[in-house]
Amino acid sequence: MGEELGDRIAATPRPFARAVWCGARPASDVKDIAWLRGDSAARFVPPGGLVFEEERLPFGERVLDLYVSALTLHAVNDLPGALTQIRRSLKPDSLFLAALFGGQTLHELRACLGKAEIEIEGGLSPRVSPLVDVRDAGALLQRAGFGQPVADLDAITVRYEHPLKLLADLRGMGETNVLTQRRRSFLKRRVLGRAFEIYGETFRGADGRVPATFEIVYLTGWSPAKKPT
Repeated sequence: MGEELGDRIAATPRPFARAVWCGARPASDVKDIAWLRGDSAARFVPPGGLVFEEERLPFGERVLDLYVSALTLHAVNDLPGALTQIRRSLKPDSLFLAALFGGQTLHELRACLGKAEIEIEGGLSPRVSPLVDVRDAGALLQRAGFGQPVADLDAITVRYEHPLKLLADLRGMGETNVLTQRRRSFLKRRVLGRAFEIYGETFRGADGRVPATFEIVYLTGWSPAKKPT
């Protein structure tokens, strides 16, 4: 994901003096840009970076040349509002790029947890945050005031020896359940064990591993240029 965003920036023939990278770290220095790094989770912010939420940006209006959001916008409460704030922080004719998890992300895990919970508990509780569909993403950019909006996607499948290792990766990424409507009690061991059984029965491949799909939606938009006076 970092490399893909970096390639898109490198293909843009202009300098970016004031640039913000929010979220998962860049794969490498892109076009020798001196990034201001930020994230909503303090432990992911490097020295000299900023801790902030994209629904409450600490920047003024029309001050940035480039804003990159890397796997963070899927967790905001108000995506249209966050996009509008980002657009306002950009100078006229400046670039916004984002990568966020799309609607088919972890569909295998969601299906197995749902089946196990219905079977044992007799009902469902929300386990995964609502995720944007690529068909809606371009419209959200337009609604936020971006010009030349583009939304496209890529799907990455990671194969695990056991679903438990997938859950360990999600915890390490800071992608645990943050929904306010979630159950406050711990997930029962019986439910989790049954979900793992269903996961293996339904999705295990010939290599003995189980897949986990991560759908990444890429967004590109430009802040409107100044109107002629």
